[in-house]
Amino acid sequence: LIKDDIIAKKIWCVGGDGWAYDIGFGGIDHVLSSNSNINILVLNTESYSNTGGQMSKATPEGAVAEFASSGKKTFKKDLARIAMSYPNVYVAQISLGANMMQAIKAINEANNHNGPSIIIAYCPCIAHGIKGGMSSSINMEKLATSCGYFPIFRYDGKLNLDSPNVDFDLYEEFLNCQTRYSMLKSVNEERAYQMLEFNKRAAMERFDFYKNMCD
Repeated sequence: LIKDDIIAKKIWCVGGDGWAYDIGFGGIDHVLSSNSNINILVLNTESYSNTGGQMSKATPEGAVAEFASSGKKTFKKDLARIAMSYPNVYVAQISLGANMMQAIKAINEANNHNGPSIIIAYCPCIAHGIKGGMSSSINMEKLATSCGYFPIFRYDGKLNLDSPNVDFDLYEEFLNCQTRYSMLKSVNEERAYQMLEFNKRAAMERFDFYKNMCD
């Protein structure tokens, strides 16, 4: 008699990019394929933060990390793009420093979506070596989106690009604010410029892909 008064449970799985992009990707695939009403929040630090900052498949091109001491030489996995290939999956990228209200809206939409959802949140990490320290995390989140490095959007069969006006002229400033990129010129001077250009071109191609989805 009281079942109508009991609030339905909302199930959220929370993990890092090492889990979501690498060792737990098979589980992500299972959940997104299930059509079950379950939500996934990926805290994307772009490395295995809990175990020392090792490279993961979310680590971008040219970033210096454990197991990539001279800079990562391959593309980072675009988990959001992969997730969009499943039917009836809500997908979003959020960055609190870029747009807090967009992040809240995405979480609410995912929570209310009847089916699987996945939200990827940009999360600065101590392993990034941010100039000014972790107290500058919010500024890095804002700059990551405004320079096109980490676009924010919401997808539910149709893409809403919530950062349509990015400025790639700010890209080098973003990279130079983090030791994981700025130290590349010291550890791999020969290829530093080439690898960071590779990073920027890949970001521009990702942004163009999402922007074209809105047309």
